[in-house]
Amino acid sequence: MYLQYFFLFSILLAASDALVQDFCVADLSLPPGPAGYPCKKPSKVTADDFAYHGLAAAGNTTNIISAAVTPAFDGQFPGVNGLGVSIARLDLAAGGVIPLHTHPGGSEILVVIEGTICAGFISSFDNVVYLKTLYKGDIMVFPQGLLHFQINSGKTPALGFVSFGTQNPGLQITDFALFKNDFPTELVAKTTFLDLAQIKKLKGVLGGTN
Repeated sequence: MYLQYFFLFSILLAASDALVQDFCVADLSLPPGPAGYPCKKPSKVTADDFAYHGLAAAGNTTNIISAAVTPAFDGQFPGVNGLGVSIARLDLAAGGVIPLHTHPGGSEILVVIEGTICAGFISSFDNVVYLKTLYKGDIMVFPQGLLHFQINSGKTPALGFVSFGTQNPGLQITDFALFKNDFPTELVAKTTFLDLAQIKKLKGVLGGTN
């Protein structure tokens, strides 16, 4: 009898965690909220909402980081809204880099399709650095919210795909947060221990002011 109650309780508990509807395709005509986009009316949902073709072409790597990230998040791929998954394409020219950054919204898994990528992340409490050189077919996971990076350490272009445990992982690039805005130079110096000349140089490169 107790065993029967246990199984019944387990089923009810699992059911309570299940989705109350099959999906919530994003209605991109409305602004997103903290939980994502509002749901499109079921009568307006089509098979096209669950397919996305935007990752087929290589991204433009002719920029300061010689890299491009092409996202398929809820804002580009309405079908992932509310499902807790998303994906992006990562193109790295020779010498390309995705600078230190964080995704506050979810963890990340990288799979290397072509080339060689040096990747790593830094733990939050003791600042241990975990580095790995990845080759074709290799994967690496980056825990949610931790600083991490990817560098093309080979001599040819590298291609990877990154998946996330969220419909939109969010993004903050450390260098941009410090040097691509109006964060006062004197305060940047105080909080980073960098000298003023170096800070002004980086602000000039990245378009920061003040």
